[in-house]
Amino acid sequence: MNRTLISKYPPSLVFLFLVICIMVSFCSCSRNKKYTGWAVTGGGKENLRYSSLKQIDTGNVSKLEIAWIYHSENNDSTAFGVMECNPIIIDSTLYGVSPKLKLFAINAATGKEKWQFDPADSLSNKTWHRKSVNMNRGVAYWAGGSDKRIIYTVGPVVFEVNALTGKLITSFGKDGGIDLTTGLDRDPKQLFVAPTSPVMIYKNLFFVSGLVGENTPGHIRAFDIKTGKQRWIFHTVPYPGEPGYESWDDTTAYKRMGSANSWAGFSLDEKRGILYAPIGSPTNDFYGGDRSGNGLYGNCIVALDAATGKLLWHFQTVHHDVWDMDLPAPPSLVTLDHNGKKVDAAVQTTKTGLVFVFDRVTGKPVFSVQEKPVPVKDAVLGEHLSPTQPFPLLPKPFSRQILTENDLNRLVDDSSYHDIKRRFNSYRYEGMFTPPTEKGTLVFPGYDGGGEWGGGAIDPATNILYVNANNMAWVLNLVKNTPAAKKVMTNLHAGKLLYNMNCMSCHGTERQGGGDYPSLIGADKKYTFAKFNELLSTGRRMMPGFNQLNQEERKALGSFILDINSEQKNTYKGPALNEANISKPSYSFTGYNKFLTKEGYPAISPPWGTLTAINLNSGEQVWQIPFGEFQQLKAKGIPTTGRENYGGPVVTAGGLIFIAASADAKFRAINKRTGKILFETDLPATGASTPAVYSVNGKEYVVIACGGSKWGGKKSDAYIAFSLGSVSDQ
Repeated sequence: MNRTLISKYPPSLVFLFLVICIMVSFCSCSRNKKYTGWAVTGGGKENLRYSSLKQIDTGNVSKLEIAWIYHSENNDSTAFGVMECNPIIIDSTLYGVSPKLKLFAINAATGKEKWQFDPADSLSNKTWHRKSVNMNRGVAYWAGGSDKRIIYTVGPVVFEVNALTGKLITSFGKDGGIDLTTGLDRDPKQLFVAPTSPVMIYKNLFFVSGLVGENTPGHIRAFDIKTGKQRWIFHTVPYPGEPGYESWDDTTAYKRMGSANSWAGFSLDEKRGILYAPIGSPTNDFYGGDRSGNGLYGNCIVALDAATGKLLWHFQTVHHDVWDMDLPAPPSLVTLDHNGKKVDAAVQTTKTGLVFVFDRVTGKPVFSVQEKPVPVKDAVLGEHLSPTQPFPLLPKPFSRQILTENDLNRLVDDSSYHDIKRRFNSYRYEGMFTPPTEKGTLVFPGYDGGGEWGGGAIDPATNILYVNANNMAWVLNLVKNTPAAKKVMTNLHAGKLLYNMNCMSCHGTERQGGGDYPSLIGADKKYTFAKFNELLSTGRRMMPGFNQLNQEERKALGSFILDINSEQKNTYKGPALNEANISKPSYSFTGYNKFLTKEGYPAISPPWGTLTAINLNSGEQVWQIPFGEFQQLKAKGIPTTGRENYGGPVVTAGGLIFIAASADAKFRAINKRTGKILFETDLPATGASTPAVYSVNGKEYVVIACGGSKWGGKKSDAYIAFSLGSVSDQ
């Protein structure tokens, strides 16, 4: 110790100084210890996506090498497919999910497989049957002494598997699983539930909502970890007598309305026992004439008592959503330095590129939020839009908010430019909340953000948020449903009506597909009616199941889509389609169509993808860079344009942001202080997922699932880990 310090100051002051130093050191060590692992998807229950590891840093990241590669489907190209899983690491074992939703455990240092669990082995027996093949974004881990379990979902089934052996825990639920279509106060045979995000765990409870069909409510439920018994339910479409019931003008909404689901997953303040859930929009995404009112808890962040499910507070980020602006990621829980005070906050990124910051205990906005007037005139018949929408004054938006003619793409030739200019002027556009129309409305930021399901990463040492975004315009077209002129009709006629009501929104007016959705023309060459009927029950990836359709409706729909001439001529015998049905909209959505140039580039000027750093203490932007690239444009000497991206970043104490996400199938390390790219490498397929950072035996690793993306292109089954020095290639 410095002797001058001892002699110059009184012993009591020196003692106080030493105590403070010890406390600061202890807090720093505690914080570092807290964030050294990756035992929960998102890095922790706070969803910060942060690691305090710093072996890999800005000075040596250029030396990063592949440590191991694990082929989760044994390199079988027929089983390749999109993987969005953020794996977890427990006691040097990495747990993840394959493209075919097989759960696996591997040595996190070598990539060597320990075991694999195939849900088909359980779903094919008499207890379970395969109901769904959908995406998976992660798994959860629970331990009680020597009892160690992995909890994960496949379609409507929640499985519990022994974390050490990979064997099904048959004492859980019924023969090792529970069926989520039960317990929702609706006919289970007509429901579709397929959680994509991992469950959240609190003590001996786990919580789930998930992807649901249009007629399935997205209620949040708690289940007992050991038995699978449902412990509580929070109605995201409120029942009579519950808070929020009055926000629906139709008093029967709770009986029939679907969605309003927390498909993005949860965050948890474990100390306080508060569960945070971002909620999606109610059924139907683009027409709200049959659900007038603000419709709680659609498009809300809700805070619930984790032990009881009691509502603590809520905030609706979009009123009466008809633009598919559902909340895409769980909020991040962080302690801010705001106006000289410590504030425990919940930070919610959105598809609109806005960031809402709340006191996580009271729900009060940390930065002021204003209700601003938005366009409502000339909405389609029956629509009653909210006259205002909430806008936070800070933080500043991380994606572009407005389009003008000056924002159109000038990188293309004159002919292409004049084409997009003509189309731009033909659409309706008055800003972010322009009413949907039959002539076509531009939606910007688009259906996929702004921010998406990958969420942002927050460094708790600086409270800087790093978030990737899309800047893509889409065209929203509505078509008025025309009721059948006759009560007696053929299956062909009925099939066309059923297609318009259930399928057109994704596959287009003429089955042509578009955007992220495949064409159905020629589907008869791929599917028999039996296989098609199975697909209607199971769903696949982003397609939900349509269990609400009865056999006659399926027969008519199949005759139309599969061009089964012999069946098309038969008389339709299903439920009448020419009578008003309050659970069906008066308008249908014609498909997810991006606003693109003739060449296939975005029709607006770059950047088309960005990565932004935001100081959450002040709300000010620190830096922003274009994120992602088109190789063909780069070859022409055009500066980086940015590109569509799905998945998210992680940030580390080593001064780095690790991110794949972009459609260009690259993995990057970026200086978190400046936004400069320090490391870049090609992946075998797009890593449309979020990396995980962890350490084994003192060595730091970064792993990414790279299965490909919904844009098409290469597919893979590979998980790839990077470190400073290779270990092996499995």
